[in-house]
Amino acid sequence: MSDMNINASPKHIAEQHRAVAKVWFESLRDRICAEVEALEREAPEDLFPGAPATFTYKPWTRATGTGGGTGGFLSGGRLFEKIGIHTSSANGQLTPAMAKTLPGDGEQLDYVSTSISLIMHPRSPRVPTVHMNTRFLSTAQGWFGGGADLTPMLPEQRTQTAPDTVTFHGAMRAACDAHDPAYYEKFKAWADTYFFLPHRGTARGVGGIFYDHLNSGDFDRDFAFTRDVGSAFLDVYPRIVRARMMEPWTEAERAEQLETRGLYVEFNLLYDKGTMFGLQTGGNIETILSSMPPLVSWG
Repeated sequence: MSDMNINASPKHIAEQHRAVAKVWFESLRDRICAEVEALEREAPEDLFPGAPATFTYKPWTRATGTGGGTGGFLSGGRLFEKIGIHTSSANGQLTPAMAKTLPGDGEQLDYVSTSISLIMHPRSPRVPTVHMNTRFLSTAQGWFGGGADLTPMLPEQRTQTAPDTVTFHGAMRAACDAHDPAYYEKFKAWADTYFFLPHRGTARGVGGIFYDHLNSGDFDRDFAFTRDVGSAFLDVYPRIVRARMMEPWTEAERAEQLETRGLYVEFNLLYDKGTMFGLQTGGNIETILSSMPPLVSWG
């Protein structure tokens, strides 16, 4: 962004920043979808019979403000029962109450935003569910936020020393350490706090990293970090899936998976900030609620 016009208005600068981030988020979406479709084809046929699934893309337009996005949906796959991977870009207005909770302390209600968000629900209980999102939003100030977290379905996988946990956190740590040695511990702790269900007294999964309102004063630096988070996710999650998708599972493990998925439903409906933001600002209901698992049970 070194060629940006220093005499441009703050609104114009925000829209330029949004345009650059939007291109990245959409390219990341396309690379992730291609990798998922490759995994669908590679899954062993004895464990995952049937035809591999592909994504369906649905463009949408905001009900309020301007802009919209593209919802990417995969359902009924051999390896993945359901995936939602969505990109959006919008101009709109916050409510005064919502604006007060964001940087700028409510002095500006107009905002511009762009984002990518995904949730993947594998069929096998031995393959962990995963969530990732990154976004850019600007009101009186612009910032990045997002992160990625892993939710293994089985008790023995839901520990900080389990192999998948170590692998996933290792990738997130490397992305953080390339930019600031303090990032990983800070953003891991933030994820541990954020992805916690107080009414259950338990975490949603084994965490990852979560950050919000990241504004160092250097857009390029913060954008580079956000890109590295996305790239780290694209590298690490398929590696975990390729290792786990070769393992058979039992009916008892499937039952455990369906019950663990209930944590996803409860968190996203009760605590998730992205869900609340989307519902309160005229987002697309189908994409917002696509994080819900296709089958779930409560014990």
